[in-house]
Amino acid sequence: MPDPVQAPQQDWPPAVEVINAAGASDIVLICEHASSHMPAEFADLGLGPEDRRRHIAWDIGAAAVARGLSERLDAPAFLSGYSRLLIDLNRPLSSATSIPQRSESTDIPGNADLAESERARRAEKMFTPFHDRVATHLDARQRAGRPTRIVAVHSFTPVFFGVARPWHAGILFDRSRTFAEQVIARLRLDPAMNVAANVPYVISRDEDYAIPVHGEDRGHDAILIEVRQDLLSSAGGIAEWTDRLAAALSD
Repeated sequence: MPDPVQAPQQDWPPAVEVINAAGASDIVLICEHASSHMPAEFADLGLGPEDRRRHIAWDIGAAAVARGLSERLDAPAFLSGYSRLLIDLNRPLSSATSIPQRSESTDIPGNADLAESERARRAEKMFTPFHDRVATHLDARQRAGRPTRIVAVHSFTPVFFGVARPWHAGILFDRSRTFAEQVIARLRLDPAMNVAANVPYVISRDEDYAIPVHGEDRGHDAILIEVRQDLLSSAGGIAEWTDRLAAALSD
């Protein structure tokens, strides 16, 4: 897996990387926490290199799984270009966690007492271009009469505030119960898999963006997949979960 502390070739890369935009699948993949990149001017928000490698900065393994699913399913995928610590693409701009001053138990010095102008600048450079690109793609699919299902790809920590999380994966949903339960049932065909609905989080319009806005507001089935990060810590684990999820999402 690439070292997230290694900066990309551009200090200010595009806000969104689009893969396989013409893919034939009815699934559209979204990975809002794909990158831990921070432009040099932010001085890592006052954090050390180890923090840049942690879940607070990105969803470990999620980008690799999204890329693999894009290839396996022939599905378009939209991957973020910046760390969630600069602005979280899966939070409404009105959310207190849109630009977190504290993430889990870690203070984020570079996000303390931000001016509204800086909040607006980050939204303009990182948040709005990402979601505009997704929306433009979905508009084109609608005009073409193409069916669409939204699948957001995330990962979660094995332990949260000292409490172990036993699930291998969670499938989060609000209105798309049938789609979610189908994916859960397919993942559970392997009796060793501990997969559950709406764990370790739940979908909330106040704290989530992609599923409510790109999915439900448009009338699309929409789910968010969470895979435990220790299962994605190696190339083998990423390949295994890409295979498993591709089978569960295939028609």
